[in-house]
Amino acid sequence: MDGKSPKIQDVATVAGVSTATVSRALSNPDLVSEKTRELVLDAVKRTGYRVNRAAKNLRKRQSDAILALLPDLGNPFFSQILSGIESVFTTSDLSLLVSDTKGIREDNLLDYFMDMRADGMIILDGAIPRDVLTQMQNSAFGNRIIFACEWKPEFEFPSVRSDNFGGAVQAVEHLHSLGHRKIGHISGPRNNVLTKERLRGVESAMEQLDLTINRDFFIDGGAFSLDAGAQAARSFMEMTERPTAITCGSDLIAMGFISEISRRGLKVPDDISVIGFDDIEIAGSFIPSLTTIRQNRTQIGVLAASYLLDQLANRLPPQTTPVQQVDVKLIPRQSTAPL
Repeated sequence: MDGKSPKIQDVATVAGVSTATVSRALSNPDLVSEKTRELVLDAVKRTGYRVNRAAKNLRKRQSDAILALLPDLGNPFFSQILSGIESVFTTSDLSLLVSDTKGIREDNLLDYFMDMRADGMIILDGAIPRDVLTQMQNSAFGNRIIFACEWKPEFEFPSVRSDNFGGAVQAVEHLHSLGHRKIGHISGPRNNVLTKERLRGVESAMEQLDLTINRDFFIDGGAFSLDAGAQAARSFMEMTERPTAITCGSDLIAMGFISEISRRGLKVPDDISVIGFDDIEIAGSFIPSLTTIRQNRTQIGVLAASYLLDQLANRLPPQTTPVQQVDVKLIPRQSTAPL
């Protein structure tokens, strides 16, 4: 090479084939023999040739990128889901774009498709307005969208989700097995589908176990956050009668709750047992280590990405179910103890 950027003609010369064969080997490898593929790939390495991806995508009218929409980039819950998504796309020559929904205009979501910035979309935010989702569902790109973790029950988008109801049932059954009968709950964001499913699971389990549901023990957290847990703890401290155990809508809520009541002189689990939901990375290292419901977040990401790839490639049979539910597991640790 003479110092200039290598061209496709250089690859063809080194490989001893035509430029058309090089192009086929790089863009449609199944159309050439394995021997020819190996010759071309070896020539690419020797010349340092780089495919002009932008020009290639423009010709194909696609971006080779998938957009993942998160409600909060700072929330550690999403890390393993993104890792699962990325593990699928790295084997498919696709790029993963990640955006916080607070940083984009929701009415411009379709522009990602129309401007060829994304070929598909994985939505992890259940708070996108209904009119925006209606517009997206009715567009030509409606079959390129899948929900992961959260979902909108009134829409027909495919979704991959954890067994939120079953996880909440496991949490209550665990506390009951430890002898607790006065059980409370701190919920997440109002009108959120995860909040509703987990609350429904708590109430169902308590009814099945013939436990009294004391609404004074149920606190509206308003968010899946440390601050929500701390605020719930302040409400808890003001109760004239308190539960002996409490389930939380997320690990962050549980950690915020434990930190605040500890600051006020109570001990977990001596004074109250606390159980979270998610099993984020810090849960096992928190003091006390947090009993929680583990979501297989990596699997959620893998399934969502795989499903979307099949959608884009039209590999799904007509009757494929749009919902995949991932099992959850109780992880007992030090924040819960016998009454």
